[in-house]
Amino acid sequence: MTKRSILLVGFIALKFLLQYVLIHPEYDLHRDEYLHLDQANHPAWGYLSVPPFTSWIALIISWLGHPVWAVRFFPAFFGALTILIVWKTVEELNGNLFACVLAATCLILSVLLRLNQLFQPNSFDVLCWTSLYFVLIKYINSKNKQWLYVFAAVFALGFLNKYNVVFLLIGLFPALLLTPQRRLLLGRHVYLAVGVSLLLIMPNLIWQYQHTFPVIHHMRLLARTQLVKVNRADFLKEQLLYFVGSWIVIIAGLYGLLVYKPFLAYRSFFFALLFTLATFTFLRAKGYYAIGIYPVYLAFGAVFISVKLQSVWLRAALMVVPILLFIPVYQVAFPNKTPQEITQHPEQYQKLGLLRWEDGKDHALPQDFADMLGWRELAAKVDSVYARSPDRDKTLVLCDNYGQAGAINYYTHQGIKAVTFNADYINWFELDKKYNHLIRIKEAGAEANELIESGSLFKTAYVSDSIRSPFAREQGTTIFVFAFAKVNINRRLAKEIEEERW
Repeated sequence: MTKRSILLVGFIALKFLLQYVLIHPEYDLHRDEYLHLDQANHPAWGYLSVPPFTSWIALIISWLGHPVWAVRFFPAFFGALTILIVWKTVEELNGNLFACVLAATCLILSVLLRLNQLFQPNSFDVLCWTSLYFVLIKYINSKNKQWLYVFAAVFALGFLNKYNVVFLLIGLFPALLLTPQRRLLLGRHVYLAVGVSLLLIMPNLIWQYQHTFPVIHHMRLLARTQLVKVNRADFLKEQLLYFVGSWIVIIAGLYGLLVYKPFLAYRSFFFALLFTLATFTFLRAKGYYAIGIYPVYLAFGAVFISVKLQSVWLRAALMVVPILLFIPVYQVAFPNKTPQEITQHPEQYQKLGLLRWEDGKDHALPQDFADMLGWRELAAKVDSVYARSPDRDKTLVLCDNYGQAGAINYYTHQGIKAVTFNADYINWFELDKKYNHLIRIKEAGAEANELIESGSLFKTAYVSDSIRSPFAREQGTTIFVFAFAKVNINRRLAKEIEEERW
């Protein structure tokens, strides 16, 4: 094995190690992860919020017995593949070993360490963006038509994972038109490759059509409830934070695309970044949507620096900068400390505004960390109540949000199929069953109202328990038990489901 290969394997091994050790075992999975894991139980060519790819990975995890280590493995694996693709990009650009190591160091000590901790579509999305840019470089260098079809296949996989990959094309197309590389858009193989890509994504498009394009509804909902709150200036500020220790390398890559003769064939990449960021900024996108743009520019920058910078000391300094800047990030950006440790020393978190939640108030933990607590407690308590139900086959477990439902379904030992009127669960109700009993999971502060509103519909009604974890975002979430219905529950459910869908 060559020195280059040994170093590459070392970086990949380090990547996996960091992804596991930067999460303290006291934390559960994140609320979003439970939804994606539950999709494995409802195979389809699409879902309300995402395409089907993540559900395929969730199915593999379920075959393994859905252990937490497997949930952590796949995003870490996609992150490791991203490092591999960037390494190969450097080699394709004729970069030396120093360039490979510099690019890999910058990439591994970046926002991807947090992104690759979570079982969400984002890790594979970044991998697809990076791979598409790599494939384009391969095609520019070789003119081999097979790379067009590889591009089509990778794009299709990216599309079936997260529609966000479309923005890569939105930025790339006008960038190609501005440079001599516009000739890449000519020729029948380009259009045949487009046809291949359309063929591969067609099942999802058909699913969207059959369900009246829920992606449009989802985007409108995002725009109305979340994206409208996104400040364009904040979006741009966030870009600076994601690769805070690597901007020297990224800027060097952009500069090299303009002045370095061997990079002239890739000048369209310079304009692609501008067009893509401009599009995201105009649409008030969330900051992390753009993370996939940057890894390829680390490759360009590392190669350019390796050619122009020969001083051993300056090269060493460039290697040290990402490490030094990662140290303060390590202190606050990861759930690597217990909630008790964070609450005892909140100064750094508070100073950086990390304790402020979307409600505009400061809390004991960062919201992202609080979303990783209380789930096992909730599932265990619902399991206990469900086991005492007079007739489990006729008992409905109805939650307020997808995090509650997904967590209960993930941790249950009773075979519970909890549902909610939230997210994809709206399509997963089993209305062919006749429900006589209800276990209602309600967010904090609803005890009295829930009993008053629903208690009269059942012969018995009482509060069973609640989440008591002091640091969980779901603290106070209450478990209500209603038994022996006086009315037809299914009819009421069907009506509410129809209203929610509209």
